[in-house]
Amino acid sequence: MAQGLSLSTRLTQSLVLAPQLQQSLALLQAPTLELKALVEQELQQNPVLEEVIGQEVEVREKGEREPDDSAEANDPAEPPADVNYDPATEKPGDSPADDFQAEFDKLVQMDQEWRDHFAQTNLPARASAEDEEKRQFMFDSLVAGTSLSEILIEQVRESGLTDAQRPVAELLIGNIDDYGYLKATVEEISNSTGVPGEMIAEVLKVIQTFDPTGVGARDLRECLLLQLERSGQAETLEYRIVRDFMEALGKRRIPEISRGTGQSVEDVQESLARIARLEPRPGRAFLPDNDQYVTPEVFVVRSADDFIVTTNNEHIPHLRISNVYKDLMSGGENTAEVKNYIREKIRAGKFLIKSLQQRQHTILNIGREIVKRQREFMDKGVAHLKPLTMVQIAEVVGVHETTVSRAVSGKYMETPQGIYEMKYFFTAGLQTSSGDGVSNTSVKDMISEIFKAENTGKPLSDQEVVAMLKEKGIVIARRTVAKYRTELNILPSNLRKVY
Repeated sequence: MAQGLSLSTRLTQSLVLAPQLQQSLALLQAPTLELKALVEQELQQNPVLEEVIGQEVEVREKGEREPDDSAEANDPAEPPADVNYDPATEKPGDSPADDFQAEFDKLVQMDQEWRDHFAQTNLPARASAEDEEKRQFMFDSLVAGTSLSEILIEQVRESGLTDAQRPVAELLIGNIDDYGYLKATVEEISNSTGVPGEMIAEVLKVIQTFDPTGVGARDLRECLLLQLERSGQAETLEYRIVRDFMEALGKRRIPEISRGTGQSVEDVQESLARIARLEPRPGRAFLPDNDQYVTPEVFVVRSADDFIVTTNNEHIPHLRISNVYKDLMSGGENTAEVKNYIREKIRAGKFLIKSLQQRQHTILNIGREIVKRQREFMDKGVAHLKPLTMVQIAEVVGVHETTVSRAVSGKYMETPQGIYEMKYFFTAGLQTSSGDGVSNTSVKDMISEIFKAENTGKPLSDQEVVAMLKEKGIVIARRTVAKYRTELNILPSNLRKVY
């Protein structure tokens, strides 16, 4: 068969999301601080949008409102009538300028609804100018942490290394990971750089005298030995155990260590306790992002015998359509091209405002339903967490389960029991003997408490834990207990035994 190029047509179906729908989904999924950045970007791109900040919001919210006896006005949980805004229903761009008065009326109504939405929560729509200044001062006062590499380079400058050795020291520091371990061997570094292995080993010994103690070690054994040597314990039983019985130490074979060292079991146990106080990761204190700041999206506050659920509107920009562009649109001196441009920007701005309002409304409804179903958790804690799926929440809220997934992604809820990621409340469950469900998280918490209370001289086996849970009405397989124990970083019974 002859080969060649040819043209052909093919009909296929594919799902394409409109740009506005993509924007709405992005706003729903974005956490608070990321959402603020997205809105600020939109403010730069859309000239008709402006943000109402500080005291102007308070003045506008305290202003007199027109009386409204409708059911929608009296029910703060009900979304505005036109919350499902569709730009396709707008008038075409070539409609007469005089007809734009109807759109002005919609803008006024939407602006009022947006203020009403913020007024429904217990939190202010935006912080005052003084609060913003204090917040910015706090963030400006945060000092960036010094990395482990910077600390080591500084010590190189203060060491007695020669000019020829300093580049080798910097090369070695570049191969030290965030935990303080040298990730390349002396031979590998020598082969890749051409520097003699003897010089590399000599410089490495100097680096291993730097702070933090144990830095530059090639494995855990060397790291612990360096710390013991630095503290003058090179002749102790701890040093001997780490040097000669590291494998048995890792598996806590205390009788084997006792026989090998000729020391009693009690002496070995005391030495192991002192070894446990050493730092296995010298660079831990210099790890980046040790402090993570979480901004809750939902607040749950106890009020008498009930719980009040509110959304965090402090970081949500309060937007409106600029009156300047409304005046430009209503004026007759502008060309049709200018008016069409302004019209499209106003439509985009209206859709953004509606998307923000719908986002807050969706998250609030999901938060209320979570609190309703997890009321025992709010009262008593993790042990009373109930099984819950996103499908159950979606059916009540009236959205698809993927919308629930996007709405809770990366968002946190502040509860009377502490701050939790909203996804934390969605867990599978196990059936109890009484027919009630209990979440996997609650079962893990029970297993953790059982192991904490065990006799270390006679640790519990997984099968014994199964029997203890069965007495509480929870039927669970032994392999499931083993799985949860592994997830809780709890060793098997033979490694937990203390002689």
